[in-house]
Amino acid sequence: MNSDSPIVVRVVRRFQASAERVFDAWLDPRMASRFLYATQNGRMKRFEIDARVGGGYTVIETRADGDAAHYGRYLEIERPRRLVFTLSLDPAAPGDRITLEIVPAGDGCELTLTHEMAAEYAPYAQRSEAGWQHMLASLAELLAPV
Repeated sequence: MNSDSPIVVRVVRRFQASAERVFDAWLDPRMASRFLYATQNGRMKRFEIDARVGGGYTVIETRADGDAAHYGRYLEIERPRRLVFTLSLDPAAPGDRITLEIVPAGDGCELTLTHEMAAEYAPYAQRSEAGWQHMLASLAELLAPV
């Protein structure tokens, strides 16, 4: 494998919610602020979404060790099946590529999240995978039928 090849982290999660509800949760600031880059003991300081191709998002959460900031741009928005955006810790950086693919499955749907990161971030792949699994579990809980 070429040392310049991106590291790919892939996480798959089934939801007991329609593809539309799962997709929309990623672009609705009220909903997304409850799971996207959110931690159990953090407090959202700033959460903005401009949900259009070319638009972006800013998420800043205050945590015990300081503020954690995440920035990105929306590259593709194909409701309810595909969402592609970037992720960076620096608003000026191009960032990693995140692709969400959502397909109906039974009475719900299945989401496949693919995170492509620069090879230099390979040591963070497992941590990134765990973070996405946590976020998707939080989303599943938010969308669970009552």
